[in-house]
Amino acid sequence: MKHSVSEIKTKNGARGLLVHIPDATVMTFDFNFRAGEYLVDRKIWETPHLMEHMLLGANQLIPKARAFQAEFEKNGAYSNASTGTYEITYEAECADFEWDRILGLLITSITKPLFLAEEFLAESGNVREELISRSNSHFRHLSLALREEYGFKVVTDQERIRLMDNVTLEDINRHYKQTHTSSNLRFVIAGNITPERKAAIKTVIGSIELPEGDGRTALPVEVPHRLDKPLYVPKKSVDNIYFYLDTFKLRQLSDPEGDALGLLNTMLTETLYSRIWGTAREKGLVYSMSSGHSILEASSNWWFGAQVSPANAKPLFNIITKELGTLFGGDLADEDVQAAKQYSVGRYQRSAQTVGGTASGYANRYFFDEVIEDFYQLPTRIKAINKQRIIKVANTMFEDNIWGLGCLSNAGPEFADNLYKQASRLWP
Repeated sequence: MKHSVSEIKTKNGARGLLVHIPDATVMTFDFNFRAGEYLVDRKIWETPHLMEHMLLGANQLIPKARAFQAEFEKNGAYSNASTGTYEITYEAECADFEWDRILGLLITSITKPLFLAEEFLAESGNVREELISRSNSHFRHLSLALREEYGFKVVTDQERIRLMDNVTLEDINRHYKQTHTSSNLRFVIAGNITPERKAAIKTVIGSIELPEGDGRTALPVEVPHRLDKPLYVPKKSVDNIYFYLDTFKLRQLSDPEGDALGLLNTMLTETLYSRIWGTAREKGLVYSMSSGHSILEASSNWWFGAQVSPANAKPLFNIITKELGTLFGGDLADEDVQAAKQYSVGRYQRSAQTVGGTASGYANRYFFDEVIEDFYQLPTRIKAINKQRIIKVANTMFEDNIWGLGCLSNAGPEFADNLYKQASRLWP
């Protein structure tokens, strides 16, 4: 969607982006606080999550959660929130005609929560059900267990369920006061933001009723370490092998490096003609496979993951190691690079067809390091990627020799050991 972006900074330390989309018929709001689980003791790990569930409930304006939600949603508006290791984000979407009412209600819920004892009990039950549901995802279970093994601040859903009973209402009130300050707030608001609306939004957020605080809370500096053996998660009911293979660079990738690695993921696993997944599909080895990369405060991560039968696991790992090995040596066809660029530019064009999609294109990066991506420059950045940059970033991601393999299955630890040995030849 055609749009323009401006950043506003208020005297109370809040900062955010306004994404103006002329003639948009909806507005979206994303309010982000560094308030995730890394800020609490492991014993009370679920404190931020429980707080997030309660915050969009009873408040000083409407002291009952169901009544507040009824008022919020009466014209079809939507609200939600999410808690992660590092952040809590509150979001809303509404029809354009009621944008100011919804903004007011969202800010009221953020600034004037009641945290009632009866709602604490109810949301404790809801969070427990949510965690039980999540714990049934084998990929999620393996991912969390593996990240904990690398040394990141994370707890599996199974452990979180056991820790829930340690959290008290006093813990929730304390965490809220420590984290919900105006200078710790970052936001992205998208829609038809006329000059009059822009001024009104700046006034509302500039006078938000939160303590100013001491600025944006810093992210933790987490340095992953190599796993000298695979993490094996036994699961009697699982006959297939769920696996994740990770490699780390002990610094943040630059934007050009990240662009090149993103294009390489496309070439390796994102299409039915890709070099790893496409080849494996052609041989009937695996139904689906994915790869991706992420950047944290002190490292960058590149991962591969799939679900595969024990009989096909070794042939699949042979394809992974062969394709990456030839890539390290510089064997990459120009036509493959060009095809991946065409695919990526087309995917970019599809990524921002809605107001929410456009906003999310800015939010993740802005909330991480307050960099404002130039959305319109992405096709130019994709076209600038060349074969040499792709080969270099692939080698860069393996040169620190920080890596690991996780397997969830009933195949046994010896099976995981053999896959680990297969993969180990990728690292110097």
